[in-house]
Amino acid sequence: MTETRAGDPRVALVFAGGDLPPARLDERLPRDALVIGADSGIEHALSFGRHVDVAVGDFDSVAAEVLARAEQAGARVERHPRDKDATDLELALDLATREGLTRVTMVGGHGGRLDHFAANLLLLGAPRFAVLDLDAWFGPAHVTVVRDTARVGGPPGSTVSLLALGGRADGVTTTGLRFPLRDAPLLSGSTLGVSNELDGPTAEISLRSGVLLVIQPDALDDERGPR
Repeated sequence: MTETRAGDPRVALVFAGGDLPPARLDERLPRDALVIGADSGIEHALSFGRHVDVAVGDFDSVAAEVLARAEQAGARVERHPRDKDATDLELALDLATREGLTRVTMVGGHGGRLDHFAANLLLLGAPRFAVLDLDAWFGPAHVTVVRDTARVGGPPGSTVSLLALGGRADGVTTTGLRFPLRDAPLLSGSTLGVSNELDGPTAEISLRSGVLLVIQPDALDDERGPR
C-alpha cells in the first residue's frame, strides 16, 4: 500500500478534473491524507499546495509539464490508455479501494460536461465502493454518501436534500431536520427529500437498506458547514 507522507494512510483525498475548486475549500479538507490526482485533478491538487502521491488516468487533459512536475516530486504514475472503459475518477476510486483505504474525500468533478457530472454523482453510490466512507465536494456543495448512518452539520436553516440512489432506500430516519422522516422509504426519482433544512447545528440520517446522497448545496458558504 502506498503510504502518505504523514498521518493515517487509510484516508485519501482524490482530486478530479472539471472546474477549479474554490481556494477557500482547502481548510475543509483533510491534511494528512494520501493524495490521488485523477488526470487534470493533478493541477487542482497542486493549486492547493498538495503533494500528489499517486497520479492516475489517461492524462489527456492535464498539461504534460504539470504531470512531469508531479512525477519529479515523487508521485507514482498509473497510466491508462485513452480508449478505456472507465473515467479517470472511477480509476482513482478503484485505486483507493484496491489499496485498502477506508475514507475518501473527492474534490472536483463538476462543471463542463453534464454527462460527466451526472456520472460522477452516480459513481459515488456504486456497490463496489461500499467499503469506503465517501464524501465529495462539487464546488461549494458537499455530498455525503450514506449507507447506514451519517451526521452532517451547518447553521440552522441551511439546505439539506436527501436523494435515493440506485433504487429504493428503506427505513430512512432523520433527527435534526425541519421535516423529519421516521422509518420512511425514499424512492429513486422521488423529490420527497429535496430542500429539507437543518433544525439545529447537526443532523443525523440513518437507513436500513439502500444508498442516500445527502447534499448540502451551500456547505462551503455556511460558516459551520461540514469539516
